[in-house]
Amino acid sequence: MGPSVTAHQSMFRSGAFVADHLDGVGEQQIQPNGVDLTLDWILEQREPGYISRDGTAIGERQTVNLDERDDERETYYLTPGGYVLQYAETVSIPEEHVGFILPRSSLMRNSAMLNTAVWDAGYTGRGEGLLQVHHDIELERGARVAQLVLAAADHEGLYDGSYQGERVD
Repeated sequence: MGPSVTAHQSMFRSGAFVADHLDGVGEQQIQPNGVDLTLDWILEQREPGYISRDGTAIGERQTVNLDERDDERETYYLTPGGYVLQYAETVSIPEEHVGFILPRSSLMRNSAMLNTAVWDAGYTGRGEGLLQVHHDIELERGARVAQLVLAAADHEGLYDGSYQGERVD
């Protein structure tokens, strides 16, 4: 008979644990296995970027204007295309963990998808993802658009890249 799995050996952490590593999280954002991240800003890339063996340059980006048809809510009306979605919450990935951002199914059900990257141990910031829109959609600022999950992980060192502390006031 193989070894039994105990709670401390679980690969993915609970939503409550994840919430302890974010700033500005409301109770409704805490899920059983992660924490919902909310929309802060949406940008469009206007100029080419550059990725080489020696570094990266992000192309010029412009904030998408909020939809002015509704004075009650701050919403973005997006047509098909690619956008940069910025999250509102400040995330701190703890040592011995790795963070994964997954899209909420409500995006997918509305013909949109969120592409993300791995967040390494030691990263702190208010990150972003690539929002692919395949059919017109309205997104309200503050809407839950993604879920952060943390997994226990071995690692060598901590994140010390150029995005450390991004958009942290």
